[in-house]
Amino acid sequence: MARAKSQYQCTQCGGLQPRWAGQCPQCMAWNTLEETRAEAATGASRHAGLAAAGRVQALAEIHGRAEPRLPSGLDEFDRVLGGGLVDGGVLLLGGDPGIGKSTLLLQALCRLAAQGTVCLYVSGEESAEQVALRARRLQLEPGKLQLLPEINLEKIVAAIATVKPRVVVIDSIQTLYSSELASAPGSVSQVRECAAQLTRVAKQGGPTVVLVGHVTKEGTLAGPRVLEHMVDTVLYFEGETGSSYRLIRAVKNRYGAVNELGVFAMTERGLKGVSNPSALFLSQHAQPVPGSCIAVTQEGTRPLLVEIQALADTASMPTPRRLCVGLDANRLAMLLAVLHRHAGVMCSDQDVFLNAVGGVRIGEPAADLAVLLAVVSSLRNRPLDAKLVVFGEIGLAGEVRPAPRGQERLREAARLGFTHALIPRANAPRQAWDGIRLLAVDRVEQALEAAWQ
Repeated sequence: MARAKSQYQCTQCGGLQPRWAGQCPQCMAWNTLEETRAEAATGASRHAGLAAAGRVQALAEIHGRAEPRLPSGLDEFDRVLGGGLVDGGVLLLGGDPGIGKSTLLLQALCRLAAQGTVCLYVSGEESAEQVALRARRLQLEPGKLQLLPEINLEKIVAAIATVKPRVVVIDSIQTLYSSELASAPGSVSQVRECAAQLTRVAKQGGPTVVLVGHVTKEGTLAGPRVLEHMVDTVLYFEGETGSSYRLIRAVKNRYGAVNELGVFAMTERGLKGVSNPSALFLSQHAQPVPGSCIAVTQEGTRPLLVEIQALADTASMPTPRRLCVGLDANRLAMLLAVLHRHAGVMCSDQDVFLNAVGGVRIGEPAADLAVLLAVVSSLRNRPLDAKLVVFGEIGLAGEVRPAPRGQERLREAARLGFTHALIPRANAPRQAWDGIRLLAVDRVEQALEAAWQ
């Protein structure tokens, strides 16, 4: 019997190589080539495109139409999606094991089924009895929700054609396999082929397909990166160990804004949306403490107030430590250099520890000014005003640069009862702002003076 021919496939980009190498020559990733069995490219569906074929048209003659939305019944989930599920859309949800992906989707499907929407839950990791026990534990009303414990792709596609659901959940894509491929479930070729077939079903007038994806130890979605390019929306479910709060973030959305954030609280009856997430990220101090500053960040279309905490302590090692939780350590080093050069505040003999309260990750540069004020407050052991909020980007020349959507940030701060705002001068409104006093600055040294005046 002839030996099956093997090849090596990259788990990052899906590229094929005839022999193993330490680095993928296509995406330049290290140690990502895995041995797989060569698959024969049979079947016309293997070569079909994901989108329907059409004729050449002038772009100016094409009239777009608004995609109808299907609300899931979970407000925070709909916010991240941009208003709800879209017919024919494909959504990929990733997250750590046990964080609540299956719970979230089961809650959404039960609410949709209660409204009369035909839904299908395909479970590849749990039996039908396990899913039913979870629904009873969460006190959900499943209604006419259809359940299919199956991992064979062809049987799942046949069930979709028979049931004709409007929403299909695949939990999870790494457990499926196609009979046309000889590789094991979870391999690169199986994940890519199963995702392509389900995407094709959705695009050809089918249901909304929600794929649950595993993540690697680095926190990224397992499988080839081409999986993220196939789908319309990519969501990440995040949460700190030991915390009852969960964050869901959109990193790709063809039907809505990216970087949108939804906040949930894990309770005995499942996930519950948090309508005022700013309260989670603000610590309650009996009196103002040094090293604390309230920053106004922007997550998608939602402004959030987050407490930035800094601790500066005399370094015990020749090289001072720079430790950040929820912020970029490289950006902290840059800000400390700007602070020394343009404001004369030296931290070369201090260990600096930075933390964003509540487990939120801040990626935008508008938190720079709050970081500097928190560090200086800790160095001088002088607390800031408890009713002061700050936002603004810091440039290498020491200037305070404007932040996008400044008025929305100020409106959120005023709604939560803050009375002072230290902002870039370019973000200052032309008219006086009711309920909040504005301190507009141009330079870092001006910000330090205005913060303690």
